[in-house]
Order: sequence, then structure tokens, then C-alpha cells
Amino acid sequence: MVSTAAQPPVTDLLRLSPEFVSNPYPVYAELRRQAPVHHVRTPDGDHVWLVVGHEACRAAFTDPRLSREWRRSGRMHQIKSTDEDDPNLAHLLMADPPDHTRLRRLVSRDFTPRRIAALAPRVQQVADDLLDAMLESPGRRADLVAAFAFPLPMTVICELLGVPQLDRDAFSGWSTQAIAPTSGPEQAAAYTALTAYFTDLITDKRGSPGEDLLSTMIHAVDEGGDRLSPNELIGMCSLLLIAGHETTVNLISGGMRALFAHPAQAALLRADPDGLLDGAIEEFLRYDGPVETSTGRLALSDVELGGVLIPAGSTVLIAIADADRDPQRFEAPNEFDIRRDARGHIAFGHGIHYCLGAPLARMEGRIALRSLLERCPDLAPDADPATLPWVPGMLMRGVRRLPVCW
Repeated sequence: MVSTAAQPPVTDLLRLSPEFVSNPYPVYAELRRQAPVHHVRTPDGDHVWLVVGHEACRAAFTDPRLSREWRRSGRMHQIKSTDEDDPNLAHLLMADPPDHTRLRRLVSRDFTPRRIAALAPRVQQVADDLLDAMLESPGRRADLVAAFAFPLPMTVICELLGVPQLDRDAFSGWSTQAIAPTSGPEQAAAYTALTAYFTDLITDKRGSPGEDLLSTMIHAVDEGGDRLSPNELIGMCSLLLIAGHETTVNLISGGMRALFAHPAQAALLRADPDGLLDGAIEEFLRYDGPVETSTGRLALSDVELGGVLIPAGSTVLIAIADADRDPQRFEAPNEFDIRRDARGHIAFGHGIHYCLGAPLARMEGRIALRSLLERCPDLAPDADPATLPWVPGMLMRGVRRLPVCW
């Protein structure tokens, strides 16, 4: 049967709003009012198919016709400046079942609530040390991203992987270029550097295992004798570095930006952190979360969604940021309210690719925000929000700098 689904024209997101990068929400809302799927030109110039609205986004996350198996597709160039056999991509976020099922089974035991809870004292110590240093800044001014939001999760991830202290500056630079590159060649170079580094680190850990997560993954064997291959170990390290670090940076800095913009909400949270902090974290994730769109999906065949035909071979992005501002799911969705029930947001994805590190991100976010509120009661923005430099691209939602004073 021939599909009667529509083939829409290409919509230029920047033409709809020159401020799309800093504030995409009005554009998403307008698109949502028209249809759940749109063929768009991104700020980077890419042509992709964009899914908007809470219901449509949840459906897209679980549609088996929208694949994450780019490595065998011959189309890797559509989403990354790297080869499809790059071992940094040999992880569960780049796999469909049954490979995804196997990989998740092998690593999920290391992300149980009990194991994450055991990390909390160390995360608190790192947060305290960073704030000690920040509060000694001359002129009582600092960049909250550079002084706190960036080094906190980076330190945690490096300690989880057993990365030596001396290597962490280089490590953080590769992470930044891999997830939000300044250019295609810079991204490719970052992945090449990560491969070489992780190869040497895994060799060291195999011979001299420690208490870190990487040592555990190297030596983990399931009931059937299965274990992660050398490339899969590199892939999991890369995934933990990129997904486990950049997102938490944006959660911390984005949470503070929301509180700066809503002082009455900040006052409520300071007055009752025990009662409101967990809900506030969920509202940070819903209102202006750290991930704007999903990682790209590949349409394995012609896919009809919401009366729109997505051609086979297309790249599909799921607008998480819009789903969590959909009035069909959340009342007054453009209002920031830490007392609302924000459950049902999809800031960590949905379906089989739901973020494995969500408990760790929530725990780091709680400790970071509580520490800032308790130790920095006079913390305030020290720059016009309109001048803040945003992370490029549509994947991550965050700022590169957040000047503050106290």
C-alpha cells in the first residue's frame, strides 16, 4: 500500500528564531502546534527529522524502526566525525537488541542504587573542596562552571575510571570536543586521543586492578562466561566520560540559572531543602534539562509518525526539551515550580536506552545544589544572561560559562 503521509518542506530553525540556540522553547512549541514531526535544518546546517510533543517523543523512543545501530549502517557520517568502527562507539547507547541487552546486562550491576549511594561521601568531599577554593577567589567572583559545575562530575568520573590526577586536564578537553566539538576534525582528533588513552589505561588496570569501576568492568564475567571485549571496554569508558560528565555539568549550572531567574523559588528551596530538594532536581530536569534532544536515530525504513513520512536512512532527533514543556502532559509547563510533581519527564530518555547513570546524576545534582545553597547564601549572577555562551549543537543544553558573585 502506498503511504498517504505528508512530505513537509524543510524548516530552518534559526530562521524561525535567531535566538533558537539560547531559547529553543518557543520554536518547539510552534512546531508542536502544527504537527508532531518536522523536517528541519539545524543551527549546524544539518537536515534532520525532529519529533516534538510528549506523546510523540515517548513513542519515538520505543519505535524499533528508529535505530541506534549506526556502526553497521554505513551512515556514521550523518551524526559523528569518526569511523563506524571507532571503539569509542562500541557501547550500549550505539546498539539495538540483542547487542544492547547483552551490554546493559554486563554493566548494570555497577550502577545499582546501593553502589551509587556508597559514592555520596566522596562526592560531598569533592564538592566541599571545590567550594573552599572557589570562595577564596579574589573579588568574591568566579565562573561557576569552571570552578564547580565542571570539575565536580569530571573528578567523580575520573575517579570511577581510575584516571590519574595528572591526566585529567587532557581528559576533560577530549570530553568537551567529543560531545560538543568546535569542528569535525577536532571531534575526530578527540576520539583518536581517547582510544589511545583508554587502550593504555585498560592495559594498566588489567595487570594491576584497583577498586575503580574500570577494573571491575575488565574482570566482570556473567553467569554464562560472557565479558566485555577490549573494544567494548573502550566504548563503555567513553560513554561514561561523555554521558556521565557533560550532562551533570549542565544539570548543576542549569539548576542554578533557573534559581537565579526565579528568586522566589530559590527562597523556598533555601527555607526547606530537606523537603524540596528532590523535587527541585526533577523540576530542573523537566524545565530546562541538560539534554535538549536525543542522540540521533536512524530510520531503518520509511517511517510514518503523526501523519508524516520519514524516509528510510534519515536522521531522527527526539526533542526531549519540548516533550517536557508539553501542556498536554504538564500544567503551565513554562512555569518553573519546584513544588510541582515533575514525574513523567523524559530528561533521561525513555525505553531501553533510559540513562544508566541517572541515579548518579541525581545524587551529584542533589549534593552540588545543596552545597551551593548552604555555603553560598549570597550567590548571584554576575553577567547578563543574554551574553552567556551556549554549548553548540542541539544535543546538550547548557552554558560554557556562568559568572557569579557573592
